[in-house]
Amino acid sequence: MMHETELYPAVKAFLEAAGYEVKAEIGPADVVAVKPGEAEPLIVELKTGFSLALFHQGIARLSVSDMVYLAVPRGTGRRFLKALKENTALARRLGLGLMTVRLETGLVEVQCDPGPYAPRKSAPKRRALLSEFARRRGDPNLGGLQGQRVTAYRQDALACAVELAARGPCKGAAVKAATGVARATMIMRDNHYGWFDKVETGVYALSEAGRAMLEEGRCRPSS
Repeated sequence: MMHETELYPAVKAFLEAAGYEVKAEIGPADVVAVKPGEAEPLIVELKTGFSLALFHQGIARLSVSDMVYLAVPRGTGRRFLKALKENTALARRLGLGLMTVRLETGLVEVQCDPGPYAPRKSAPKRRALLSEFARRRGDPNLGGLQGQRVTAYRQDALACAVELAARGPCKGAAVKAATGVARATMIMRDNHYGWFDKVETGVYALSEAGRAMLEEGRCRPSS
């Protein structure tokens, strides 16, 4: 079982190489480093992995110094890299620094330095969010839902499927006119859910999977 103390030698050596005098367990801090001529101490909180407690400790140390780092062991694999990316972004948002330690070699890597951070807003992401909101019919999901969500795209595909079930094979333009789904032809052509069959150029019919989906919806008890 790994212990936080295993991180300390590498972190101490790293900070000493940068010109700091380093001592452990000073007050509530795991690591305190002071550089001659500088009034601001550098504080490092050690943990064996990412956790809410680690960020809580880091935030608490910001009342003492603006130079606060979190330190965790450097892991491997896709899951760790995803966690590292997400937690580095969180540390930046909170004004904290983040370093990782390769225990097998003692290599310390600084992922981000502490300091004020103002994230850039993404205009495309905002447009996508508002577009989905505007196209969504009603409010078919519960907030916090896990698993498959009812999106505007799925609602449009369902409207096309219902129209084909009622009328049989139709041209995309006819389905668009009947349902008001502007992208009806594209949805049936792409056939993301497997609900449609192409009969001929521009003409689509409901597939067996589409019929089964509609039948299942009719048979499902209402809540």
